[in-house]
Amino acid sequence: MRPRGRFRKNSPKSVPLGIAAPESSICLELCDHSESEYSAVKFFNTSGSRDPYSQAARLSEQFVQQNNVLFTLLGVQATTRFDGQDLRLRLSSTSTVGAVPLVSPTRGTLDYGLVVQPRFLWPGIGPMLSEMGWRITPTPLRLPLLKRSERRVPPWVLSSMILRRLQILLENLQRRFEYVKEVRSAPRGAIHWSEYALRSVPTAQFLALPCSYPDLRDDRSLKGVIRFALERQLGSLQTQSAHGSHVHRLIDFCSVLLGKVQSVAPIAPTPRTIQTWQQRPLRNEALREGIQAIEWTAESRGLAGLGDMEGIPWTMPMDAFFEAFVETVLRSLSRRIGAQLQVGRQRQTMRPIIWTPAFVGSQKSLVPDFLLERGDTTFVIDAKYKRHFEELDAHSWRAVESELRERHRSDLFQVLAYANLARTSRVVTCLVYPCEIALWEDLKRRGRLFHKAEITAGNHSLSLWLTAMPMGKKVDEIVASLEGEFRTEAAGNGLRNKTEYTSALR
Repeated sequence: MRPRGRFRKNSPKSVPLGIAAPESSICLELCDHSESEYSAVKFFNTSGSRDPYSQAARLSEQFVQQNNVLFTLLGVQATTRFDGQDLRLRLSSTSTVGAVPLVSPTRGTLDYGLVVQPRFLWPGIGPMLSEMGWRITPTPLRLPLLKRSERRVPPWVLSSMILRRLQILLENLQRRFEYVKEVRSAPRGAIHWSEYALRSVPTAQFLALPCSYPDLRDDRSLKGVIRFALERQLGSLQTQSAHGSHVHRLIDFCSVLLGKVQSVAPIAPTPRTIQTWQQRPLRNEALREGIQAIEWTAESRGLAGLGDMEGIPWTMPMDAFFEAFVETVLRSLSRRIGAQLQVGRQRQTMRPIIWTPAFVGSQKSLVPDFLLERGDTTFVIDAKYKRHFEELDAHSWRAVESELRERHRSDLFQVLAYANLARTSRVVTCLVYPCEIALWEDLKRRGRLFHKAEITAGNHSLSLWLTAMPMGKKVDEIVASLEGEFRTEAAGNGLRNKTEYTSALR
């Protein structure tokens, strides 16, 4: 007889490291150019384990290693530190915003997410892109879907990317042999004599020959799916026509693409069909991205963010976004004051640097962001997505941190080097920084939107301006605040008040 209590029926095995379930908030969130900290014990839910800090440390190290590439996509650096009371997971961001999924260190699945948002308040990506006229758009990433979506992004933002991908897919469609059956006036391939005798001869259509033959054609099934995606995109865009002229341009673009697939009937894709196309051995870049765009259309996906639905991972550099916003403002300003605008993004301001001998050269060219010319005055303008203007407005030059002063000096020296590229006798260099709407309105009320300095050498003088633009404001409001200053300076009556910025150049 077995001793009582010696064996336990179905006794569970002991596990030294339990699988921690993620906490309810699975999305790490921070702003660009900022730091954010999370309690690793709370984030990985290890408070109930025997040694919560040790387990959280192991999970944090594994979490950082597994997601290092994903962190890099958004320019985020992840580290851990112990502050004496708790183990902290620290995230440091740069100028890139977007959203990516993150791998769980315990499950090996994409249970977490990372969202980097702009640090300056704005009404959302969609309204900003609408205001800027579609000069820059978010870049979708080839990653699994994030379990969050950005509700403020209107569908036309994603449509702009989808239509471009479908255009490239149509241009790179692979042709293949298909067995075609049609009525022809001249025989080709196999002739169906019985059908000819029963249908064509009794009706005196002696040249109507039913034939079957192989023919090299575009993939009609894929073209049918492309037509389905284009028709759905067109229907979505037509409901958003009030967003601006760029949506109307997208509608026209979509209509042109539809004209290229009118010869086939629309075919709604199934998940199995999409999977088959994605697994083709000879698939190329155009096919991969085009099929992904069709899948987004069929499943009505949006960009990932902080909403409730699944979204597409994406990224966007905020320095390029702010530069595009400044370009929008300057284009409107140039029309008002009758000036000519040259844009570095389009390589219009590029000036080559000629080295002798050529192979010893380092910097090959100078490319200011913008050159605005009116009469005998040139405004050399550089957009900087930094917080410098707010710091300099709130504190004196000596009270600003040394690191910020060095970065600001670099900005000044850069824009002053660009001043030599002007062809006119009068030159104004201008650094443009972003700022909060409340600060911009306060500076506008006090007449301090521009900080000006004058650099004099002999008979030559150079004006230096610092100003700021809030991305949440309408372009017309910002242009109205700039117009008077630019008109006055171009007329030769600009103010020459020396400020403490002159000493920053020493």
